[in-house]
Formats: sequence, C-alpha cells, structure tokens
Amino acid sequence: MENREESPADERAPTPPERGLLHIWKSGGPSEQLCPERVLLSKCVLQVALGEHHGLLLSQGGQVYSFGELLWRGLSVPVSAPVLEESLLGRTVVRVAAGGFHCGAVSEQGNVYMWGENTAGQCGLTERGTTANITVSEPCPVTVVDNEVVPPVVVRVVDLACGREHSLALSAQNELWAWGSGCQLGLVTNTFPVWRPQKVEHLAGRHVIQVACGAYHSLALVRSLPQQNYTTQKPPEKKEQGQSPRYSSTEREEPLAVDDAHYCPLGVELTEVMTAEMSPRRRRPRQRLRPGGRSAGSSPGSGAGLCPYSEDGKSNTIQENLPAGTKLESEGHADPLTQTDGSPKSQPLSGWTANKNSFNDELELQNLLQKLSGHSLEMRHASGPGDTDSLSSQTSDDSYVSSTPSTDIFTSSYKDDMPIKSQTNNSGGVAGIYSSSSPVCSEEVRIYLEKERQALQGQKSSSLTDINQKGKTGPNRRRSLPGTPTHGSPRRRRPCACGPSSAGRTQTAAPEEAGDILPSLETEVWSWGRGSEGQLGHGDQLARLQPLCINSLTSEEVIKVAAGSHHSLALTAQCQVYSWGSNMCGQLGHINSPVTVPQQTKLSDGLRAWDVSAGQSHSLLLADGDCVQPVLLYCGQQQETSSYQSQRSCQRSPNRAESYTVRPTLLPFCVEMGYVSRVCSGGQSCAVLADHNVMGFISAIHELASRERQFYCWLSSVRKLLMTPLFNRESASPSLGEPCTHLFFSLCERLVRLSVLIGRHSTSLSYFLHDVQGRDVTSLPLLTHTEHFLDIYKEYCSSVGDFQVMGGFQSLHKLSLECLGSQQTILAQLCVSNKSARDDVDLVSLLYWPLQQLHQYGRVLLKLAACYDVLTTEYQSLHQGSCQYESLSLSLLRRKKEAETTFLFWKTHSGKNTEVLRLPQRRVVCESSNRSLTLQNAGRFSNHWFILFNDVLVHTQFSTHHVYPLTCLWVKPVTENSGGLYAIKITCPEESFTLVASTPQEKNKWLRSINQEIDQVLGGGGQGSSPGLTAMSRTASYKFTGEGRFKDARYTGGWLAGRVHGRGNMEWPDGRTYSGNFKNGLEDGYGECKMPNKLLDKPDTYQGHWREGKIHGFGKYKYANGEVYEGCFYDDQRHGYGMLSSGKLARTSSSVFIGQWVHDRKTGYGVYDDITRGEKYMGLWVDDQRHGNAVVVTQHCVYYEGTFRENKMSGTGLLVSEDNTAFHGEFSDDWIVSGKGVLSLANGDSLEGLFNGEWTTGLKVVGTYYKPAVEGPEDKDRNNLLRLGQYVVPAGQRWTCVFDECWSRLGCDSAVRGERTTAWENIAVTITSARRHCPNLSRSQTKILEGLEFIPQHGEPVTTANYDNIRRYLTKACETPHHPLGWLVETLVTVYRMTYVGVGSNRRLLRQAVQEVQAYLTHFYSIVRFLFPGLPDDGGIIPDPPVSSSKSRHNSDTSDCVVVVSCSSLLLPLLLPRLYPPLFTLYCLQEEPEEAQYWDRILRLNKQPDQSLLSFLGVQEKFWPVWMSILGEKKTDCIQQ
Repeated sequence: MENREESPADERAPTPPERGLLHIWKSGGPSEQLCPERVLLSKCVLQVALGEHHGLLLSQGGQVYSFGELLWRGLSVPVSAPVLEESLLGRTVVRVAAGGFHCGAVSEQGNVYMWGENTAGQCGLTERGTTANITVSEPCPVTVVDNEVVPPVVVRVVDLACGREHSLALSAQNELWAWGSGCQLGLVTNTFPVWRPQKVEHLAGRHVIQVACGAYHSLALVRSLPQQNYTTQKPPEKKEQGQSPRYSSTEREEPLAVDDAHYCPLGVELTEVMTAEMSPRRRRPRQRLRPGGRSAGSSPGSGAGLCPYSEDGKSNTIQENLPAGTKLESEGHADPLTQTDGSPKSQPLSGWTANKNSFNDELELQNLLQKLSGHSLEMRHASGPGDTDSLSSQTSDDSYVSSTPSTDIFTSSYKDDMPIKSQTNNSGGVAGIYSSSSPVCSEEVRIYLEKERQALQGQKSSSLTDINQKGKTGPNRRRSLPGTPTHGSPRRRRPCACGPSSAGRTQTAAPEEAGDILPSLETEVWSWGRGSEGQLGHGDQLARLQPLCINSLTSEEVIKVAAGSHHSLALTAQCQVYSWGSNMCGQLGHINSPVTVPQQTKLSDGLRAWDVSAGQSHSLLLADGDCVQPVLLYCGQQQETSSYQSQRSCQRSPNRAESYTVRPTLLPFCVEMGYVSRVCSGGQSCAVLADHNVMGFISAIHELASRERQFYCWLSSVRKLLMTPLFNRESASPSLGEPCTHLFFSLCERLVRLSVLIGRHSTSLSYFLHDVQGRDVTSLPLLTHTEHFLDIYKEYCSSVGDFQVMGGFQSLHKLSLECLGSQQTILAQLCVSNKSARDDVDLVSLLYWPLQQLHQYGRVLLKLAACYDVLTTEYQSLHQGSCQYESLSLSLLRRKKEAETTFLFWKTHSGKNTEVLRLPQRRVVCESSNRSLTLQNAGRFSNHWFILFNDVLVHTQFSTHHVYPLTCLWVKPVTENSGGLYAIKITCPEESFTLVASTPQEKNKWLRSINQEIDQVLGGGGQGSSPGLTAMSRTASYKFTGEGRFKDARYTGGWLAGRVHGRGNMEWPDGRTYSGNFKNGLEDGYGECKMPNKLLDKPDTYQGHWREGKIHGFGKYKYANGEVYEGCFYDDQRHGYGMLSSGKLARTSSSVFIGQWVHDRKTGYGVYDDITRGEKYMGLWVDDQRHGNAVVVTQHCVYYEGTFRENKMSGTGLLVSEDNTAFHGEFSDDWIVSGKGVLSLANGDSLEGLFNGEWTTGLKVVGTYYKPAVEGPEDKDRNNLLRLGQYVVPAGQRWTCVFDECWSRLGCDSAVRGERTTAWENIAVTITSARRHCPNLSRSQTKILEGLEFIPQHGEPVTTANYDNIRRYLTKACETPHHPLGWLVETLVTVYRMTYVGVGSNRRLLRQAVQEVQAYLTHFYSIVRFLFPGLPDDGGIIPDPPVSSSKSRHNSDTSDCVVVVSCSSLLLPLLLPRLYPPLFTLYCLQEEPEEAQYWDRILRLNKQPDQSLLSFLGVQEKFWPVWMSILGEKKTDCIQQ
C-alpha cells in the first residue's frame, strides 16, 4: 500500500496532450517572479480541485490523482508526480472536490466517495466514537438517501463542494444535501456532527444551480421563482427577539430605504459554545499530522465549528469584542442554561465576552491599531506555534470584523450603482482605510471613530452593520423572500413584491442538466454559515443558521459563485465580479466599503471576466482582453519572496498583508500558457487548465464566446443607458406620438428579448469552454437553436425598421438629449459605427449595430468547420449553420437599406394625401414619378403615379388612391406588338388594366420587382422571380368592393388567375357566410352556407353541393322556421327526391313529406304524414296538391284508396273501417260521401243507393238493403267493387325519383342511358372524396372504403367463378352510404319505413308493401346489370367456365350444378334484413284475427281434464296413465301394459 501511494502515476508520458493542460503555482509572490509549474500527464485534465495544502486532478477517462500534503496517509506528494487513486479505478468519476483537509468525488452513476480528515463528520461515515473515524485514508462511498419518500430512494448526485468541516452535494433533482458540522450546513438541527447526508430543507422546492463552500460558510446559486400575482396581503411576520421593525418590501422604493436583506431572524452572534452536547471526541483537542512531523494543536473547528448561537435581546446594543491577543481556552464545560423565554442558552467558552452597552473609544482604538499593525505575531503566539490552519482559529473567525470604507467609489457604466452611505460596524473591529505604504496615526483614527459615532446616533438595529442603500425598484428587487425559520413546511412560498419580469425570459433548465439548453439568468445567491468577516453578504457579521437570499444580487444575473476561506465572489452574465467578506489581503479587488455587502470589483477597461475562483487570501479571475486569448487577473496578497516563504506555514488568520493589490492585476505569464479555459484556487495555490490551439479550433471557440460576451455587455449598456431611461420617462409618449410610442415600446421589448437570448447564449458558451474536451461541437446553441436565433434577430430588425420608417428616431434623438444629459458622452462611445466627429449619438446606427453579430456567427462557424473533414457530420452541421446566419445577415442588411429608402421616400413625399399610405411595416420598392410607367390609353393631360410597396401596388391619380394588395394581384407581360408598346397586364379580383413602360429596361424592372414582391408576400424567398407568371394558384384574403354577388364580402381562400378557386370562406356584412369549394369565381362543389332571416332572427343554413353559384345536387337545408329539407336541388330549387320535415316552430301543423319534387313543388309520388291529424297520404302530387290515385290511412285504422283532385277526395273511392265495414262510391271532399255507392257491413249485409254526408258524423241513405242468401251464389261483381288495391299507385311507379338520383350519381341522364366507364369513374371519385373529406369515419367504414377503391372486372362475362366476387362487392357497396348503391339502399329503407311505420302500420297495406319490395328488386337489378353487363336476365342461368378435357372426363360422372340468377337471390339478402321490421309488423297485423282464434282454442282446451283432452286428441285408452291413491294423494302410475 505504501509503495502504491508513494509511487507516481504510471500513465504519465513525455508527450502530454494538447488539451486540458494543467499549470499550478503558489499565490502571494510578486507577479513578475511567479513561475507556474506544468503538470505532465498522458491524459488531458478535465478538472482540478485545490484544498488547503492538497489537490485533486480529474483526467480524461474518469481517473483521479492526488498531490500535496496528504495528511490522512502521512504523505507529501509533489505536484509534478501526483498519485493515482487506485481504489476509484473502474468507477468513472465526473466531478472532484477538495475541502480544507478532505476530498470528494462523484461518479458517473451519481455515487459519492469521500476520504481525508473526518473529525467533524465531513466524510459522512457512520462509525462514531472510534479513533479510526478521525481520518479516512481511502475513498469510501457515502450514500445519499431520501427518507421522505416511501420507500426511501437513493439520490443521484451531480456536483459536490467541500469546506473545512462540511460537505455539500447537489442532486440531479437540483436539491441540496449536507453533512459535517457547523451552521454552514444550513440544517434544522443542533446536534453535530451530522454523519448522514440530510436535505437542506430551506431550499427544498427551489432549483439549485451551483454550490460553493468556504471555510465556514456556504453559497448557493438558485434559480428565481416564477413571478406570481398575489391578491391577498402578506400576513404580518412575527418579530424575532432582538429585532426592530423592518421596512416592507414595497417601502424599498424610497430613495434611502433600509435594505431588508441585512436583517434576518436567523442572524445570530457567535458568542458561546455548547460543549455539553459535544461527543467525547470533540471535547479534546484535534491532533493533525504536519509535514514537519509535528503535532498540531486544537483546531478551531472543534469548538467554533459547532456554531452555537444566542440572539441578543436588545435591538440597540453596540457589540464589542475582546482584543485579538486575548487568550482562548479550548475546553469549557458547563451545564446548559435556559433563558426566561424558554429558548436554550449556549454554554460559555473562555475568550468570548458578553455584549456591553458602552462604546469604549480606547478599546476600539486599540483593536483598530492592533489590526492595522503587525498584530499577526501576537496572534501566532496566542494560537500556538504549531497550528498552521488557514483562517481557522476562533479569534480570526469571529472576534472582529474589518470594515473598509472606500476612498474611490467606482460607478460602473454597465450597472446602475446606487450611492452607498457607509456606516461602521457595531462590533469593536473598525478598520481604517486600506493602505500598504503609509501608517495610520491615532488622531486620524479617533476622528474617524467620532464620525462613525455621530452617524450611528438615532439608529436602532440588532445587526452589527446598518447600511442605508438607495433602494432598487421594479425588477431589481429580490424575487423571493425567505420563510420564517420554523419546523413547518420549508417549501411554502411567500408572496414576492417584485415587478414584472423582462419580456422574453423563460424558465429553462440549469446548464448542467443538458448541454443544449440555454441557462437561465434569473438567479439568486443564497448564503449561510459564519459571517464574522461579512462573507455572507447580508450587511452584518451575524451567522445564519439557514440559507438566506442576498438581496442586492438578485437582479444582477449571477451565473457563478465562488467561496474563499473568508470571502465570496459572484460572477454575472455581464462579465462583472462582485466580492464581499474579508479583505485583509486585498482579495476582494476593491477598497469599497462596506465589505459585508457585495461590491463590484473594478476591472480595467476592456476586460470582461468570465470565470472566477477564490482561495485562502486571494482571488483569481479569467477574463477577455484585447485579443482572443484569455488573460488571468489576480487580486490578493503580494509579498517579497523571503517574507512569503517565512509566513506561508504560519498564517492562520485573515491578517492584513504587507503588500496587496487594490484592484485585479494582470498576470503576464498567462500568455505562455495557451488558451485558459478554467481557473481554480484553494489555500495558497492557484491552478488553471489550458488548451493548445490545434488547427485554430480552440481560438475559434474562444473568439465566439468572447465576442458574444462583449456583445451582451454592449446590449446591457444600451438598455440601461438609453432604452430604460427613455422607456420610463413620462414625456416619452407626447414627444413620440401615439403610433411611434407603441413602436418604441415594441422596440424595447424586442431589444430585451435579444439581450436575454445573447446573455443566456454567452453564459452557455462559457460553460462550454469549461468542458470543451467533453463537449460535441454540434451541441453549440447556435446549431441546436438556429431557428430561435433567427426569429429573434428578424423580430428585432423589423421593430427597428418600423420605428425608423415612421420617423421615430428624430423625436427619440431630441428626447434622449433632454433625458440623458451628461451620459451622452458615455453613450457615444457605444456607437461603434459612428464616424462623425461630433458627440451626437447616431441612434439609427446604434440600434442597427446588433445585426453585425450575425456575420460574426457565420464567420466563426465557418472557421470551426474548416477544422473537420468535409464528409463528417460536424462539418455539415457547422457549414449549414454558417450559411444560414450569413444568409440572414445579408437579408437583414437589405431590410435595413429598404427601411432607410422608405424613410427618405416619405420625407420627400410628405403630405396628407400620402400620409394615409404610411404604415410601419410598409416598404417602398419603386415608383414612377419620372413617368416611367403609365396607364394604357391614358389621356394626354392625365397624371398617373404608380408606387410599388412590399405589400400593395398603389395607383395615384391627383388626390385619389387605388390600392391593390399584392396577395391578390397577378402580373403578366404583354407580347410586344407592332405598336412597340412595352406593356404589363395587371389582373385583380375585380378589374384588370394594362401598364405601359417607357423602355424595355423599365418594363423588365417593374415586372421583376412586382413578381419578386408577390413571391415574398406569398411566403417565397423573394430572390427575384423571372419575368412571367408568379403563383397563379394561391391562398389569400381579399375584400370585394365592386358591384356583384360578392359586394362588400371578405374572402379568404384559394385563387386562380384573379378568380376565387378552390376551398375558401366568404363573409358578407349582412351576416351571410359560405364555407366550401369555389370554381371559376363561383360556388361549386360541397359547401356550407348561412343566410340570416331578419323576420325570425335566425339564419337559414344549407349543407350540400353547389354548381355555378347555385344550390345544385344533394344537400340539407334548415329553414329559420324550423323546417328541414334533405334531398336534391336543382338551380336553387328543390328538385328530385327529398324529404321535408316541419319543425317545432311551425304555426300550422307538424308533418313530414318524402317524395318527388319538381321545381320546388311536390310533384309525383310521395308520402305525406300529417302528424297533427293522424293521417298518412300515399299517392300522387301535382304542384304541391294531392292529385291522382292515392291511399290514405288514419290512426283509427280507417283505410281509403281512390282519386284526389285539387287536394281533395274527389271521384270514386273505397273506404274500409276497422270493423271491416266497407264503402265503395263517390266522394266530393275529404271523408265526405256524395253520390252512388255500396255499403257493405261486417256481417255480410249491404246497402246500395245514394249516399250523402260525412263518414265520421253520419250518412243520409236512399237505397236498398240486401241480406246475403244463405246458400245462394256469391255476388262477384260486388266483391270486385270491394277489392283492395284497385286505386293504388302501381308499385313500379313509386319512388322513381330515388332511382333517378342513383342513376344521376352514376353519371347517367336516365335509366340505362350513359357510359358504363363513366359510371365506374364516378364511383371511384365518390369513394376517394369520401375518404379525404370525411374525417369522422369509423375504422370499419374506412376499411370498407379502402376495399371499394378497387374496381372489379365488369366487362367480362359472368361465370360461376367470378359471380361470388360480384356478390361480395355488392355487399360492401351496400354497407356504406358513400357508394351510390349504398346510398340507394339506405334511401329505400328510409322511404319504406316512412311509409309503413307509425300510422302506416295498417294490415290492409301488407300486399302493397310486398309488391313495393318486389319493385325495389326489379329497379335495383337493372342498375346492377348496367354495372355488370355480364349478368343474365332475371331468372337466367350462369354458364360454367370452360374447362380442359381431362377435367371434363373427371367430372362426367358427377351431376351438373346449375346456378340460376334472379333479382331476389342476388339482392333480397341485401334489402330484406333492413326492410324486415315494418314488413313483419304488417304481417302480424294481417294474421291477428287467426292468431287470436288459435290462442282462444288453446286456452279452451287447456281448461279440459287430461282424460277429455286425450279423448279429444284421439289417443287410445291403453296409452292413458293409471291414477292410484297413496296415503290420500293421487299418484300417476305407469302406463298400462
């Protein structure tokens, strides 16, 4: 084991890779003397993590190396020969983390492995109380289990961060887990160490993006919650002990409102240590093995790491700490005490004193002078000579705080930095102004303290620092407020008083979730743990038990956080760095005060930071410079070499450095490293990962990212310096005017959307560079989200052009001069293309400048494509993306030129007449002011001016404008005739005219321009169509204005050469609508129409077929009065078969008519069901009147057949009542008898004579009464008079209209008069149209239609072989109404049921019903024979197919099988099942008397004894059963023998 650990890795080779090159050096020395050490490995390094005195390397392939002071193994490994962690072999590691003295790794499967020091439980092991638990020499798995779900599940970890005594893990669900010791865990517990990982409940439900650990504090980058509109007021929060009333979030809009982020109920002062709850191991000093072999003393983490707290009960107490040199005792044991309010009180520890209410000037002066002088020697003496823990003593952690008032407050041009009024800390640690050369005298400090005392008068606050900052309003507020720290639900979201978010911002996944998803910029920074140096950023030195949002960073678009030992860094998407916390060594990069809140680090002009790291007392930044290659910036301690070496192993507190940088300085040796992609800091070390520029690939990626970051900074400056002040200015609307105001607001919105996209993209590129070895170039957002980028740029260019066309920039320029004032100079520096010497800002060029970025995209993508072979996928993707961005760049530049031309055109031709034509989206293409184009046959003194815009062609004559939309304009060149005219014919929906050009060149110019704009309007490329026809068939909208059927109607749909053609919608102003097919400018085909009825206030609706603008064919018409007609039409009239049903709104009666119509009148055979009267008429009609032979049945079972004239019973007729009483004679009106007749009674008697009167009321008779003879012959003549069916319409003449409609659908003028081929073609067209235009077809119907699309063989002779095919085809055809034969069957069933169901269920109609079915079969068979001419006549024989001689000999012995074809055998199986219910009902009614007689006899026989019944049936007595009596009961014995 020893040999394995001490030996270097075997994978190192003298030829290192070209990517992932690692450079490490010690911080603190002069930059010109630093010499980074190159670590040579055979594989590229993916990640480096640095601890206090050790480090970890993650190489390609998931292998982990260790170097430095490996105290848990007693080894000291040089960085030039790192040791491979063999126990992690086979587990692909994707992340490594280094804490103060322990290490961690995350595998590809999400498992966590920890090793190193475990005195505080930071390695997460479960064995407690054993000496083996102090250190973990080998990586051991730590399982993160979520016990809140049932059953518990193992959490997958994606990232890891380690502090000095704690560890944090980020799960794949973006939740945070912690273990170890101290308040920096953020857990709701008072028992330490925490051995098993626990969820940080205060961040549960939040989307944590990144986490960082300092020595004793933690930072988390969290996505902001989506904004909500709360209607209920926020409940009042309870005052915590020691707090004064706070300003509400809405009061922060005041100029000097107190920032509520500086106070938190979780903020407590670190005063006492609860040693009674410590484990035995924690009570004794911690022993550490040092490189020199000496044993270290007590670590501050053993006591102070527990972070015990007690809240101060007085809100105005000014706290004071002991001097730094006061002796501290490592052990203090006392019983826990309880305060009067019941809260537990921390145990006292020597070295911490109670708060005093007096402000001791002398003591404050002593502390300040001690800190500003060489007090580090006294600190080392008090702490023990052997303890070299960096910043880990109790004195350095929490005894005093450095406050650094700034002498040079820098106002960034990229951020609206509000002036900060600095107050001193209420604690005793007050520092003077930072100075590395001149000492601070006592008098200056005393004056300074006096000023601070005056500033503090009247202030009441429990926090150690009270800072009045100018409140940020609107979107700059914090988006979420932390909940009260209770044991209740931590997921509860409190109402947030935040303004609306910027337009275009969407919630996206974190960058670590997927490489192709853009990261979100709506982030928050949360901090917790110790705050003695202000490293939490809440404006005080209080510790925080649970995470608390840093209010001032909420709207700063933070994309990364870094934590040093006692200071913190935040990197924004705008390449700015905010720092706070300890600044003893200048590691914050500024001297602004206070250091307890984030302050912006001032970078040199032209530098843009895009990666940050923090060590013990230094910070390292990676930034863009003047060239593509990144540069390194360092801020922190700088000492001479000898002093640096002497103090390296002795520092244990944030002592002030003798020499440090005031602002980040450039490290000159970074140029020799190559292209640095990531920086890392830890302890006193710095490390970077760099790549060599192979084939220009790395430089191209860096150039793309650098330009995008620069572009986003530029956009942010334009937004904050120009657009936002103008947007918020109240006088903007009156100055710009109403149309320009809306356009300006739209421009601001589009600029914000573009800015957000670029910010997210630049952040994504920075993440891409951090892991460029493991990323695929095709995953670049420019390639995966190309359409989104193109759309955003198109929208932005259009908004700028629209604003320019309407002349908004002139008014905006005047407004900017009034609004900006002194900032005009700063804004002028942003005008990249402003070449004028004056300082005026060219707003047009300024806002058009973002379009240049598209060309940069295309150029860089082309450079990346050059690094690949042309056949690779990467090359194809990059080259395609480059072409898309270059094409859009050229297109938008053309749009820019068009907007400028249009603006100049309107400026030249200004006036009231032309102002009505001025629209934001309209661009001028060409115009004929020089008389280059005129109207044919125009007058000599006429004035014709043609203007071609991108959407319309305008013809101006004097003050009259004729506007022709290009969507409905067709242009055609006229062939040059002998007259030499260069003419162009223009066709519009309502008119056509010819234009004459002056020259052939002018003709071609106009022809090409018009065609190009039409192509552009119709969605084409618009690259210039050749002269000729352009989109003869198109879809467009148009409003008719001329006289005609379509006057004032608006049409949307298809067009063909200036006429409506195809499917479309037509709407009239009076409410008429038509939706359907058009042909040659008229309605033709299937369509739906609505026609309003003003009298009934309801519309008439029609659904059906049209021809040449009229209703023609089969359809359904719903009238406003409730009537519904479904049938055939001819030229807007009901003609042919149809059914009319009266609705509920009918005033007269409710009825149904089904039959034949001729020219909108009932003519021919039809059935009229008068529902109100209970009568049904079945007969002939003429001009809506009953006329001819007919049958009438009533609901009282009265049957009449006879003749009708002029809608009345007139002439001879036969009337039969229910009791078989019959009358045959003359009728003069409905049910009125007048004339001769014969009345036959039910008993056979008859009365013959003259009858007069109504049948239902009574008859007057003058005649003779006859009694039938008992044995005499029957009177045949009288029986013939009373025979049914003599006045009935013959069955063959009924429903001819139905069969005529079927012949019409087959394409025949009448029966058997048409082409058979045409009939089959019509069938195929009908079936195909049904499949296309009927989306609601069931699966069975679709399958049937698919089978019917195949046309069977119909021209061949029908034999027994193919006869079955015909039967199967007819069966399928009759199953769907979309087939003409299926429609015929369905209609015949409908008319049959309408006739013989309901009132028509009269037993005397049975014979007619049977005859009608036979007539159906005859007509039907004629249609089938027309389609299949090979079928024989009715009753014919189908011949057998010809067979060979061998088969004939084989079948000679068998009997011949003859197939007889009839209409009944072929078609009756198709019709009878559908017609059977009414037919069976009539049969039952006909046989009802015999059925009643039969059952009467059965019942009468059933009443007879068995012997009588057997005797009646004639059964012999020997077969009768014998009856016997057994015990008084009769039993049947066996039959007699």
